[in-house]
Amino acid sequence: MPFPEFDPVLVQLGPLAIRWYALAYVAGILIGWRYAVAMVRNPRLWALRPPPATPEQIDDFILWATLAIIVGGRLGHVLFYTPRIIWTDPLQILQIWNGGMSFHGGAIGVLLAMIGFSWKNRIDPWRLGDLVAAVVPIGLFFGRIANFINGELWGRPTDAPWGIVFCNDHIRKTLGWCPAGEMARHPSQLYEAALEGIVLFLVLRWATHGAKLLNRRGVVMGMFTVLYAVFRISLENVRQPDAGLENLPLGLTMGMYLSIPMILFGGWLIWRGMREPAPTVQAA
Repeated sequence: MPFPEFDPVLVQLGPLAIRWYALAYVAGILIGWRYAVAMVRNPRLWALRPPPATPEQIDDFILWATLAIIVGGRLGHVLFYTPRIIWTDPLQILQIWNGGMSFHGGAIGVLLAMIGFSWKNRIDPWRLGDLVAAVVPIGLFFGRIANFINGELWGRPTDAPWGIVFCNDHIRKTLGWCPAGEMARHPSQLYEAALEGIVLFLVLRWATHGAKLLNRRGVVMGMFTVLYAVFRISLENVRQPDAGLENLPLGLTMGMYLSIPMILFGGWLIWRGMREPAPTVQAA
């Protein structure tokens, strides 16, 4: 199946290029922000505990989260996937527009931002984490769709009828060649958009609105952490390993190594939250 003639640049305004990838970040943050505020304002979700933050505090946290995503995502990519540029071309670290963002780095950044914001505002970081976790799949969905449009992070070769040759005239004209080659590959970006985005969002939607698990500290955050890690590890089997990281120990990929601790951390959060007695009456 041929790769569509996508152009990563949506609009070119002189020297300013508006890219699909940037719009994916903007859409994920804005929609996630409004979804979090809607949850805070929904009294049916807080039968046993008051919301962990006010809508105004959620508004303030968005700036913290945005900076954490950008800085953590970029530094994570450099440290986990391309550490060589630290001494070969350190200025490239700042060139976010050239691509290279790590989910795991961004997650660490947001976790640190939640801790700092919670300490400053005297709110419960685990309960803030529950709100944040419930909205993250929105950003993951848009991000993976942008990865597909960019023709990056493609999958391993496949003979499945839905395999895609990640090469088109735009890629040939821009790069002079097709990095993914001429063989059909798994559209792993779309697999990730489906599992990490749609399926994970629906499971967490059930947890927050159906099972009312926002009344248990850290459980929703733990569910997100475990399920994301499980989905990521499973999809790493059809995703092409990053260049230079194809032969890591035990046959695992960097994404797998970074996701394994998430299962342990998320499992601990779920165990802790379910073990902790839930209040029977909401505090005044």
